[in-house]
Amino acid sequence: MVDQSILEKAQHWLHEDFDLETREQVRFLVEKDPEELTDAFYRNLEFGTGGLRGIMGVGTNRMNKYTVGMATQGLANYLIKSFPDREISVAIAHDCRNNSRLFAAISANVLSANGIQVYLFDDLRPTPELSFAIRHFHCQSGIVITASHNPKEYNGYKVYWDDGGQLVPPHDENVIREVEKINSVAEVRFHGDSDRIIWIGQETDEAYINTLTSLSLAGVKRTGHADLHIVYSALHGTGTHILPRALQAFGFSKLSFVKEQMIPDGNFPTVVSPNPEEKEAMSRALEMAAAVGADLVLATDPDADRLGVGVRDLNGNYVLLNGNQTASLLIYYLLFKFKEQGKLDGRQFIAKTIVTSDLLAVMAARFGVPCHDVLTGFKYIAEIIRELEAKMSFIGGGEESYGFLVGDRVRDKDAVISCCMIAETAAWAASRGQSLFGLLLEIYMEYGFYKESLVSVTRKGKAGAEEIRSMMDRFRSNPPRVLNGIPVTMVKDYLLGYTTNLPAGDAQPILLPNSNVLQFYMADGSRITIRPSGTEPKIKFYFGVVGRLNKITDYEDVDSVLQQKIASIVKELGF
Repeated sequence: MVDQSILEKAQHWLHEDFDLETREQVRFLVEKDPEELTDAFYRNLEFGTGGLRGIMGVGTNRMNKYTVGMATQGLANYLIKSFPDREISVAIAHDCRNNSRLFAAISANVLSANGIQVYLFDDLRPTPELSFAIRHFHCQSGIVITASHNPKEYNGYKVYWDDGGQLVPPHDENVIREVEKINSVAEVRFHGDSDRIIWIGQETDEAYINTLTSLSLAGVKRTGHADLHIVYSALHGTGTHILPRALQAFGFSKLSFVKEQMIPDGNFPTVVSPNPEEKEAMSRALEMAAAVGADLVLATDPDADRLGVGVRDLNGNYVLLNGNQTASLLIYYLLFKFKEQGKLDGRQFIAKTIVTSDLLAVMAARFGVPCHDVLTGFKYIAEIIRELEAKMSFIGGGEESYGFLVGDRVRDKDAVISCCMIAETAAWAASRGQSLFGLLLEIYMEYGFYKESLVSVTRKGKAGAEEIRSMMDRFRSNPPRVLNGIPVTMVKDYLLGYTTNLPAGDAQPILLPNSNVLQFYMADGSRITIRPSGTEPKIKFYFGVVGRLNKITDYEDVDSVLQQKIASIVKELGF
């Protein structure tokens, strides 16, 4: 039996304001598929850590031209209120996904129909280039149509503010309020004003690449860049247009490409999921690397904001780095070179999310550089950059989910600069007689062997959302006291906003916005974080343990011990 409120929402979509194809699809769901009807209409898509994102199809809980149109009308209304008596402009980009170009065009039309000037990219472009374009053209906002690394059924709609960062409170909440005020799609101004739409492309690419190359720390000689053999895959996404040019601009000329994955395609025909976090997605690049004897493997997700990295291990076999390892290498290189070049004067900082390895903070402390922890979502790194930009300079930062940033000209994770700088790190390591993997082990020996693991539990639909909510309630009301024989000494509850010291029984406030996240700290330095995903129907469990690596030949033994510790904790949590 379908809930009456859901049925009423669906019946509203049978009105003539919606096109015939949409009405026929909704009518089919009403008459033939109550389960799909419920999932399509039980809620409205909301802005989460990655903006508006969902499965494409009809319904209020789906990505379609009407939800995109209403979101854009709400954004237009909020921009007009926020910037009275000003000429407002918005930059728009899109990735390779099915319907991305359509949704970008709809967004441009709605904004221009509301008297807003639009800078619209002439073809697919990376998300970080959209962030750059906002600041380059002095826009008040920006939109990129992408579902990042999600499967092909998904699309999304990310909104940015005038600093080039994704919306954060109160702007995200205020835009949603404006969208909720729209009672009918008839209120959406779909018919655009072409005179207010400016096409952008090649010149913006050149400005973006020139900005990235200015961040190089290798000096004029760029020792070893031309000799480093790199295999790159765009995973059918936007990186195909920009990454080869960017790497060449950094001096890397020995490049091999996974040709079939350099073709943009929203169906992602050569991968199960276009996610560089997954070994399957990286398999073709790894195979090519083995065939050509490459030094480094790089791959970016469809909108080129996430980066996967493959390197040779101690035995010469190709292995994939996780996001924490890549972030650690990148941050170490930046800190080392900044110190070497006399650029550390007490006014620099790095940033990471609360679920990212503590190794970054440990390294930064040794270099005398503050590390700011922020909530999950790169928009919060952009927010801290904005808050501190008048007083301090951002060196770099990252998150465990394969997103990294160097410098502050872009205000979102940027796989383009990250590819170039990881390649630069590899060339620097080679100049010292090291592989990139060898450099990672040197970091572990000096700062501690930090090992992390992520377990995601997927629960789809309305029932799944309720189960995830129940799991969070259970861990919040009854947190573990002992795990793997080690006492839990501290609980951080970001939703309630305080940290509890279990042995002492006292509590201290958490100086971050409220968020549905729990963290358990153990007496041996281990850390467990639990949070529902803001962009997918998942609850995520992050595990971090630490050990000592005294010599490189002990790596495999210590790694095995740490992995077993994580496995034991996972088993005890019982999810």
